[in-house]
Amino acid sequence: MLEAMLPYFTSEFGNPSSKAHVFGQEAANAVEEARAQVALLIGAQPADIVFTSGATESDNLAVRGLARGLRSPGGHVVTTTLEHAAVLEPCGTLEREGFAATRVGVDVSGIVQVADVEAALREDTILVSVMAANNEIGTVQPVAEIGALCRARGIPFHTDAVQALGRLDVNVDAWGVDLLSLSAHKMYGPKGVGALYVRRDRHPRIRLRPQAEGGGQEKGLRSGTLNVPGIVGFGEAARLARIALASGEPMRLASLRDQLLAGLAARIDGLQVNGSLDARLPGNLHVSIPRVEAETLILSLGGGIALSSGAACAEAEGKGSHVLRALGLPDDRIYTALRFGLGRYNTGAEVDTVVERVAAAVESARGRSATSSL
Repeated sequence: MLEAMLPYFTSEFGNPSSKAHVFGQEAANAVEEARAQVALLIGAQPADIVFTSGATESDNLAVRGLARGLRSPGGHVVTTTLEHAAVLEPCGTLEREGFAATRVGVDVSGIVQVADVEAALREDTILVSVMAANNEIGTVQPVAEIGALCRARGIPFHTDAVQALGRLDVNVDAWGVDLLSLSAHKMYGPKGVGALYVRRDRHPRIRLRPQAEGGGQEKGLRSGTLNVPGIVGFGEAARLARIALASGEPMRLASLRDQLLAGLAARIDGLQVNGSLDARLPGNLHVSIPRVEAETLILSLGGGIALSSGAACAEAEGKGSHVLRALGLPDDRIYTALRFGLGRYNTGAEVDTVVERVAAAVESARGRSATSSL
């Protein structure tokens, strides 16, 4: 991937918007090739792909852009309590501007029920936004069923597919989505680049108000000079992701995940899995370990193992997980929760090492806790 990007850092400096000369034409060709690769990964047409700085911008463009693009201001948005902040916060902004928003709850397994989404719909519903897979607990939502529901009602449907991309078979037609957010770095691409899929053949056509104006790039939806190296890297990551999916990588990850869970459960008393194990991303495992605070455990592991106690943005703010609260879990489950993420380059031997080190750290932490309580 770096090899594909390097020329655009070192020798190919053309601006893809400047097509009057060969340098700009070469950059524009590289961007369009990447656009085609990203589109191919999700079963879309290249013209439907709008490049952005990442999924946060894509989510904002989809949610706020659609609402503000309406000829008649106001309306109702349906989303879920499990969404990323990049969807939940724009919904809150819209409410302050006079829109209405309903946040549908999920069951204890972290799955939203299609019937609950349907019950939330109103005559003035302008958008439904439900993430494809959760970024913390990895639960996969019934997006195809929700897409069919929205299509039957004529309501635009958006999904944040960041976590699903490269891990599941993402197909915009099979899912019935009109807007779909993507990020490169969640599938081994560079940080700082993403995309929004916008269905062009929808009637009536989706009209988005751009979040940044001036320049008219990306069909006027995202002005500003394009990040050519990042976009090229995104395209290469999409190409490699298609190869990995076709080679059975999801099944390999699921096997490693099961190995990890079995090893941890055998060594750690009381371990509890958060979220559905059936409807879950293949490389995700989210557990709570009683009597051991997650942050303390992570720090005690030292180098070589990167674990998380929640979403990176929530960790940065020191907040408890809103996702686990949406499941109705108590504080002792929330603050003892660990998220394990397995990827393309992990091995079974590494899983065994993680099991050993985490189990030893838990035993040590519990031993210290028992001693201090005497």
